[in-house]
Amino acid sequence: MTELGFDGRVAIITGCGGGLGRQHALMMAARGALIVVNDLGGSVDGTGSSKGAAQVVVDEIKASGGEAVANTDSVTTPEGGAAIVQSAVDAFGKVDIVINNAGILRDKSFHNMGPDLFDPVIDVHLRGAFNVTQPAWKLMREQGYGRIVSTSSAAGIFGNFGQANYGAAKMGLVGFTNVLGIEGAKYNIKANAIAPLAMTRMTEDLLGPLGDQLKPELISPLVTYLAHESCDSTGRLYSVAGGRVAEIFTAETVGYANAQGLTPETISDNWSTVTEREGYAVPENISEETAMFLKALS
Repeated sequence: MTELGFDGRVAIITGCGGGLGRQHALMMAARGALIVVNDLGGSVDGTGSSKGAAQVVVDEIKASGGEAVANTDSVTTPEGGAAIVQSAVDAFGKVDIVINNAGILRDKSFHNMGPDLFDPVIDVHLRGAFNVTQPAWKLMREQGYGRIVSTSSAAGIFGNFGQANYGAAKMGLVGFTNVLGIEGAKYNIKANAIAPLAMTRMTEDLLGPLGDQLKPELISPLVTYLAHESCDSTGRLYSVAGGRVAEIFTAETVGYANAQGLTPETISDNWSTVTEREGYAVPENISEETAMFLKALS
């Protein structure tokens, strides 16, 4: 089995001062990647900042013979995102890989959730991915190569109580990934998303005893593979936890078609046909999904 190496590849990893990001950085650096360790150094809810967390990870990487630089800019602004990418260019001359991992939690039941809880979560997870990925994307297009891995969550894909903000941001990253997979195809830019479950600072109060089986280092092998030049996957979403990896996909039923007489009543009468999951399809893009309508209505 040939080891997947990253000699000379430059990777930006956001939220890299601990938890999943730190594990991604250590694994990829050990395989030759040059790492930009980005971390604002804030608390789980995004407040505060510290330059120490990022530098600690850089020191770990260097102590093991790797190369890395620390960056403490915030992903929440376009200027911060641009500065993160520029730090990679200044230190290593290019950007090959972006791993959007930065995140915060501000959980609250929906009827109690105000903009003060909703907006910051969107800013870090979703806008943060945009702010960092877009300036890197421009460089990737020019060089004809790039790998992007964004961190989604089952909380967005399947839902979770008290996380309307987090779930919306994480499902937004699935749509973000779908589009980047399509737009990056002719530039050899691959974009994928993961939905990880692991014991980290953000989840330790949620997982209880189960957390002992969900080690952060068991997420990094998938991220490392998706970031590697040999990986052809793009526009895909993967669940990963405790040593298990599985693909999550959006499917569409055959459905019920009645172009001449569709009414609320005919839909009601044929609801079982609308929701019948036998014979479902998995469209790769909007064109394939549209083709399903055309076929049903022809």
